[in-house]
Amino acid sequence: MRTSYWRQMYQAQTGVLLSFMTLTFFTGLGGALFIPILSLFLTTQVHVQPFAVGAFYTVNAIGGIFFTQIVARYSDNKGHRKRIILMCLVMGALNCALFDWCRNYWILISLGIFLLGMGASAMPQAFALARDYKDQSGRSSIMFTSIMRAQLSLAWVVGPAIAFGIVTAYGFRTLFLFGMGIYVIGFFITLLKLPDLPNTKSAKQSEQQPTTMRHRSDVIKLFICSTLMWGCNSIYIISMPLYVSKQLQLPQELAGWMMGTAAALEIPVMLIAGYLTKYWKMKCMLLFAGIAGIVFYIGLHWLHSPHALLALQLGNAAFIGILGGLGMIYFQDLMPGRAGQATTLFTNSIYTGSVIAGAMAGSIAQYYSYGATFIVCGIFVLIATILLTLVKPI
Repeated sequence: MRTSYWRQMYQAQTGVLLSFMTLTFFTGLGGALFIPILSLFLTTQVHVQPFAVGAFYTVNAIGGIFFTQIVARYSDNKGHRKRIILMCLVMGALNCALFDWCRNYWILISLGIFLLGMGASAMPQAFALARDYKDQSGRSSIMFTSIMRAQLSLAWVVGPAIAFGIVTAYGFRTLFLFGMGIYVIGFFITLLKLPDLPNTKSAKQSEQQPTTMRHRSDVIKLFICSTLMWGCNSIYIISMPLYVSKQLQLPQELAGWMMGTAAALEIPVMLIAGYLTKYWKMKCMLLFAGIAGIVFYIGLHWLHSPHALLALQLGNAAFIGILGGLGMIYFQDLMPGRAGQATTLFTNSIYTGSVIAGAMAGSIAQYYSYGATFIVCGIFVLIATILLTLVKPI
């Protein structure tokens, strides 16, 4: 009798965890289908100039920071993250419908940015709900969060290829309808499978543990570290294809192989990093990621052969895989009871880094060279790594 009870409990928990993983993949796929083709859509379908395309990306990043932070504060204060995720997924589906129908730039940059920002909030809220669920079950959330983060990376491995394939074969309308279907699937997974946790144990603990100046200082320093590191990753994504093809005069296909190799290696790195937290502190793992990032960016500047550039992707995977897998958990552990705001702070550090990267990558390349951007990245990661040593160890 007792064995049957525990077996049912295990099966129920396994079903919920698989649902979290599936939801993460589908919400990640929604973004991975949309973001890579956005510039092409605005140029060919809305017929705007490059400046307007850049402005859209900038406003989208700022809007994403603003809306996700509002949703995070509300979810931490009111609870019921499941209902918030459902609302965000509906917003994501409506955004796909808007882009399928509308070709007016001003509507897209206003209403579209609002729907994009609200839809993007589904991802951090899903991670926050998963953290609350694991905390209530009394089990460690580190490995499971790493597995969920790997699902997001997997979505970004396959998503852009699917997006460009659909656009090439069937057009943008079919892509946006397909994206709408992805959000609808995520909606029903959330509705039918995920738990609703109105009052979490960690939230009550948070009320009993007021925020100190040291605590805020640690969060701020970690946010700056994360922003600098993710900004360097964005500079790399912007500059690397042009560096390979224009400055090094190597085949354009090499850039795709470099990105694909790093993306494929990131997933096992995330899982291994999650497992190793049983033996090493998260701070030590992130410091190792910073060292790997420094070696990677400096190596990009000095090593120019295709084989060397591909081999360096192991350093890139270690840098981004550990940062992506454990960075979010570090924020959550520094902010107990506020998983929504902690996860969103991590996500917003990526957005903020992207905004900074967009301005810096072009300026450095124009006045110096594409290769010089990687020296700057190496310096920024060094600064972030040094600053990370001052954050409370976890």
